[in-house]
Amino acid sequence: MNSSSYKKQTSDSLSFTAIEEKTGDVGKGRTLVKPVIPELLAPAGSYEKLVTAIHYGADAVYLGGQQFSLRAKAGNFSPETMADAVSYAHARGVRVFVTINILAHNQDLDGLDTYLLSLRHLSVDGLIIADPGILMRARQLVPQLAVHLSTQANVTNYAAASFWLSQGVSRLNLARELSLAEIAEIRERVAGELEIFVHGALCISYSGRCMLSNYLTGRDANQGNCAHPCRYSYALTEEKRPGQYFPVEEDERGTYIFNSKDLCLLERLPELVAAGVNSLKIEGRMKSIFYVGGVMRIYRAALDYLAALPAEVWQEPAAIVLPPVFMEEIAKTGTRGGTENFFDGRPGQNEMIYHSSRVEQTTLPVAVIKVAGKEPLVEIRNVLMVGELIEYMFPGIEVIPLTVMAMHTEKGEQILRANPGNRVFLSTEPPLSRGIENGILRR
Repeated sequence: MNSSSYKKQTSDSLSFTAIEEKTGDVGKGRTLVKPVIPELLAPAGSYEKLVTAIHYGADAVYLGGQQFSLRAKAGNFSPETMADAVSYAHARGVRVFVTINILAHNQDLDGLDTYLLSLRHLSVDGLIIADPGILMRARQLVPQLAVHLSTQANVTNYAAASFWLSQGVSRLNLARELSLAEIAEIRERVAGELEIFVHGALCISYSGRCMLSNYLTGRDANQGNCAHPCRYSYALTEEKRPGQYFPVEEDERGTYIFNSKDLCLLERLPELVAAGVNSLKIEGRMKSIFYVGGVMRIYRAALDYLAALPAEVWQEPAAIVLPPVFMEEIAKTGTRGGTENFFDGRPGQNEMIYHSSRVEQTTLPVAVIKVAGKEPLVEIRNVLMVGELIEYMFPGIEVIPLTVMAMHTEKGEQILRANPGNRVFLSTEPPLSRGIENGILRR
């Protein structure tokens, strides 16, 4: 199905759309309730990641400029690149939200007004803000721009949700420490849009407000410079024995004592959709295009699958089960395994990964299509050899296996090995005639 068929509806229809369906008795009808499919919101840490996210089905993207963003080490966007990004996204019916989500100190406010006015000039679709002072200034200076409250603001209850909505916020990215029951109660009590993180890295802190990086490295996570010390391997030292390191082990698995598994709510999408959530957000502005494209295509396909279900199955959302291929595909994107975090209750030690900073990735990107065709021009991302078996990732859940038969440079030279950065014409069996520009090939 085309993802554009399921663009987010307006906030006036926050939760459900009624569909008339017939019972077995001729002439007698009953109204069943089918939920609205939420927006799928993708990370765009660079222009290429934005293009990849849109290719694989994003309804909206979020990105940061070179100031005021919590991902200072991402590629981020210059004013010129951001203008191109907004134009590219809007031409494809995709919304663009800009992060201004640092927790600001006095000096951080320098240049804020100029930046806000520049975003209004670019016609971005909304601002993602955590700091009350930045929020107040945005509402005063650029009231035309929607404000989405960042998860950094820690909204964990309906009273806090009501407060922020009263301050002119139109959407709340709820804290990641909420259960489904808590999300559903907030939905029942407030009319603003609700956004939920459904996939990606979890901080070992409260809604990402962590000071560990600042203490250990001088890099402030709340200013966008996190050094990710929660992913380090730790050992114990004793004051009178300098240079001697003793293992710190919660059990025999290792010493990555702060290292959470990644959030994955893929199998719980039916319940979130039925709860009336408006936007499902993927974390990952620092991740690769393979991660962004790989995760987006699966969540897009899952939402399209749910959209096609008949109304009667939505009477029991928890009983809806996605086909196994969805979880099989998400496992191939790598990172740190999966946890459902607080969705059913407080997480325990099984939600941590102790033996390494991440799990071994079994699937790697090898190329991106730059010019489609029977023998597409591709840009190589990992070493690729003639004779290798690879796969092409379509938008949606489909994957097709391919054998590399030959590679030619743009000068026409035949090669047996292509290295990262090379651009080659790729001959495969079967021919990749269905390949699309910006599509990813993996091994």
